[in-house]
Amino acid sequence: MHRDKPLRLQDFDYDLPEELIAKYPKIPRHDARLMVLDRKSQSISHDTFINLPRYLEEGDLLVFNDTKVIPARLYGTKPTGGRVEIVLTDFISPNRWKALVGGKKIKEGLTVKITDDFFIKVVRHFGESTFEVELLAEEPLKMIDKYGRIPIPPYLEREEEDIDREYYQTIFAREEGAVASPTASLHFSEELMKDLERKGIKTAFITLHVSYGTFKPVKHENIEEHRVDSEYIRVPKETINAVKRAKSLGRRVVAVGTTVVRALETAGLEPYEGWTELYIRPPYRFRVVTAMITNFHLPRSSLLILVSTFAGREFLLKAYREAVNKRYRFYSYGDGMLIL
Repeated sequence: MHRDKPLRLQDFDYDLPEELIAKYPKIPRHDARLMVLDRKSQSISHDTFINLPRYLEEGDLLVFNDTKVIPARLYGTKPTGGRVEIVLTDFISPNRWKALVGGKKIKEGLTVKITDDFFIKVVRHFGESTFEVELLAEEPLKMIDKYGRIPIPPYLEREEEDIDREYYQTIFAREEGAVASPTASLHFSEELMKDLERKGIKTAFITLHVSYGTFKPVKHENIEEHRVDSEYIRVPKETINAVKRAKSLGRRVVAVGTTVVRALETAGLEPYEGWTELYIRPPYRFRVVTAMITNFHLPRSSLLILVSTFAGREFLLKAYREAVNKRYRFYSYGDGMLIL
C-alpha cells in the first residue's frame, strides 16, 4: 500500500529576518495588520484588525481565551542569604505550581523568602531546574501580582517594562493563571468589540492557562514524537451552547488563537474542565473550529504545526513568505491572520 512521506520538522521551517520580530505592542491594538487567508479560493489579502467585521457575518461566533497573565517571575532569598529566581511555569492550583528555580543548591524542602509575608517552598524536583513549588501566603495570587514581574517572551530580548503590564494582557483577561498571553486576542480593543457586536457577531469564552511550555521547542525531526505540555482548560456549558447554536445556523465558529483551538477541540461539543495535552498535527481533522485568528508563530514550533494543519502546510508557508516580503510584524506583539 502506498503511504505519503511522513512530515518532518524541517517541513515547518521558514526564514525570518530578525528585525521583523515585534519587540513592542501596536497602539492602538486594532491597528495591527490583518492577513486574510481564504482556504477555499487559496487567496491571500491584506487589511488591518479594525476592519475584521468586514470578513465575518451576522451570527458568526468568536471564541476567546479569558485567561489572565500573572507576573510569574519572582525573586527571593534562601535562609543562607543566597539569591533565588523563581519562574512559575504551569498552573496546578492557586498555591501549587511547576516552576523553574534558579540558584545554587536548590533542594526539596527549601523555603525561599520573597517578602516577610510571602514564602515559596520547594516541594518536588522533576529534573534539571524544574520543581513543584508551594506558595505560602493567605492570598497567593495577590502576592504574585504585588511582587512578581511579567515573564515576557524570551525572544523580545528585554526586561518587562510598564507598557507590558497593560498590553501583554487582553482586554477581557479575568481568570488568573497564565504565564504567557493568548496573543491572538491582543489585537481586540473595546472599539473593535463594539463594531463586532453592532454587526451581530457573537462572542463566547473558554479558559486555558497558557504555560511556559508554549515556548517549548520541537526537538524531534519526526514531528509525531513531540509531546506538548499539559495545560488546564475550562470550556463552560454556555460556550458549548453558543457553539452548537452557531453550527445549527450554518455560521462559523472562529477560534481566536491556538489556545482556543486546543480547548474547543479537546472538549468537542460537551462542557469540559480538566487538562489537555492535545497536540494537533497532520492529518488531524477538526471537529469544532471552522475558522481561526492567529499570530505569526516561530519556525519549527508546535503552534506553526497546528496552524499548518488547519490552513494547509503549503498554503500557510506561502502566506508566511508573503508576510516576510510585506514586512509584517511577527510573534507575540506582531500582526495576525484570519483563516477562513
